[in-house]
Amino acid sequence: MKWLAAVLAVAVIVLQYRVWLSGDGVREVARLKQAVATQRAENEQLGDRNHQLVAEVRDLKTGMEALEERARSDLGMIARNETFYQVVPARPGDTSHASTRTAAR
Repeated sequence: MKWLAAVLAVAVIVLQYRVWLSGDGVREVARLKQAVATQRAENEQLGDRNHQLVAEVRDLKTGMEALEERARSDLGMIARNETFYQVVPARPGDTSHASTRTAAR
């Protein structure tokens, strides 16, 4: 009877070791849960971005406003009835103010 109890105690200890301390145990499950949560958050962000891209593609295919906006921002184009103004920032060492001189003229 003592041998049976000793064998059962050793079996319990070995099984508990595998559950708590081995690479396939509780720590691995916790790590995998964290990895799944991180991946879900990333998937949600990518899903939101995909929805925005789908809406942008739809706008580009159907509406002229989105196409004109892209032409202005990406290609620097202007429409026929528009006037182009370019604002040049002052250089760091320049002490004169172009806007002040222009206003005084």
